[in-house]
Amino acid sequence: MLSRKVSLLAAAVTISAMARLEAQTFEVDLVHSSVGFSIRHIVSNVKGRFTDFSGTIVYDPKKVENSSVSVTIQAVSIDTDNEKRDNHLKSPDFFEVEKYPQITFQSKKVTKKKNKFMLQGTLNMHGVEKNISIPFQILGIAKGPDGSRAGFEAELTLNRKDFGITWNRTLDQGGLLLGEEVKISLSLEAVEAKEKQG
Repeated sequence: MLSRKVSLLAAAVTISAMARLEAQTFEVDLVHSSVGFSIRHIVSNVKGRFTDFSGTIVYDPKKVENSSVSVTIQAVSIDTDNEKRDNHLKSPDFFEVEKYPQITFQSKKVTKKKNKFMLQGTLNMHGVEKNISIPFQILGIAKGPDGSRAGFEAELTLNRKDFGITWNRTLDQGGLLLGEEVKISLSLEAVEAKEKQG
C-alpha cells in the first residue's frame, strides 16, 4: 500500500511538472509591438502612443487559463506627434509623469468562453488602481530566428476620469474640448524568454 501511495505521489509530481512545462514565458518585443490610444478632440479623434514599455507574458497554449500578463509603460514616453501637446499631457493636468512615472498592469485571471478570451487584472495609472477586463485575441505562435514568438491583440475603452485625469476646457460655442473615453489598442509581439545563466 505504501509503495502504491509513493508511486501515485511521484506520478502526480511528474504530471504537475509537465503541466508547468507546457507554459512558455515571452518578453514583449518593443520593436514589433505598439500601445496606442485615441480620444475625441472637439469634432475629431486624436491618436497617440507610448513608445517605451515592457512586459512578460506566460502563455499556456493547451490551457490558456494558466496564462498571465505583466506590463509596465513609461508615462513620459507618450507621443502624439506634437511636442507642445505631449508636454501638456506629461504635466499635472494629465499624467503628471514626475509623480507617477509608470503605468502598470498585472493580470489576475484569464478566462476563455468558446473562442473568446478575457484578461482580468489591476491597472495602476496616475496613482489610481482599478480592476479592469480586457478582451484579447491570440494571433498565434511561430518559430523565429531568435526563438518562438507569440502575437496578441486587444482593444478596450477606459474613462480617464476613473483615474483622476479630469482636465478639460469649455468651448466658447458650448461643449467640451476633450472626450472622457479613451480607446486603447494593443498589438504585442513577444519573443520566448531566454533562461538566464547563473
